Amino acid sequence: MTTRPDTSPSARFPAGRLAFPHRDLTGIGRLARHEILFLLAEAQQWVEFSRQASKHADLLAGLTVINAFFENSTRTLLSFEIAGKRLGADVVNMHAATSSVKKGETLIDTAITLNAMRADAIVIRHASSGATQLIADKVDCPVLNAGDGQHEHPTQALLDALALRAALGGVEDFTGLAVTICGDVLHSRVARSNLLCLQALGATVRLCAPPALMPAGIEAMGAEVFHDFDAALAGADVVMMLRLQQERMSGQFIPSPREYHHLYGLTRKRLALAAPQALVMHPGPMNRGVEIDSDVADMLERSIITRQVEMGVAIRMACLDVLTRGRRGVEGWA
Repeated sequence: MTTRPDTSPSARFPAGRLAFPHRDLTGIGRLARHEILFLLAEAQQWVEFSRQASKHADLLAGLTVINAFFENSTRTLLSFEIAGKRLGADVVNMHAATSSVKKGETLIDTAITLNAMRADAIVIRHASSGATQLIADKVDCPVLNAGDGQHEHPTQALLDALALRAALGGVEDFTGLAVTICGDVLHSRVARSNLLCLQALGATVRLCAPPALMPAGIEAMGAEVFHDFDAALAGADVVMMLRLQQERMSGQFIPSPREYHHLYGLTRKRLALAAPQALVMHPGPMNRGVEIDSDVADMLERSIITRQVEMGVAIRMACLDVLTRGRRGVEGWA
């Protein structure tokens, strides 16, 4: 049985809990730059760890992690489950379709029930913005936001930053980097968390979407707003595409998927407008042929989409490790 790698970056950051003083991880907006960098540094060791033949550590042995997912998920749920199990925790997945929520139980009652089960960490994914904070306020253990409505998806932004940093040779300062995020920005918690995270690390973020899919007043968050995709791509170092979230739409937001692809789809021809060797990202799941062409998504030399998936496990291992250190009595974290 293996244990935590002896490569902790703690010496580079404030000691103990001062490096990350938060009990929960409900949003990027609450984190300081050095706290983001601390989580990225902690995650790096788990990247290397997960590439080994033996992938089991006993850091969270005896602890129970509940993944309470009130929305469907593949990548996020699987990576949180793998992360918890690789750290040695007992992991329980709760799906809303088979829970008492379907019988009319309120979110607060669900939170009280989960708390009574003495979980050591709860991962929440919910369709309502603010749901994770509501639960965090009602339970006694750390809560991790796996996506709440149109609000935030902090671990997605962190894994994207980790994947981008690796692709750029390990740089921590993104100053001078131009990142274009294009797609359904209005309904995208990924876009919001990435905007906050990338700006905290120094990058310039351009948001591009049809007028109907761009949140009003988003400029106040420091983003450069575009409705012309070609203009938004000019000289961009990174292009992150977002899917159309039809499940969150009521009404007609776009004329048709075909027309959307014509105006906002990432093709090889369009990618040529960005900086030479610009990187391509996508949080998944992808609608190939709508927001991105397959020959762009699968470009070995430019696309880091599969690397994003890999980094998801490492980031979630780091978050589970850091947030449970107080409960485990780690020195300086109690």
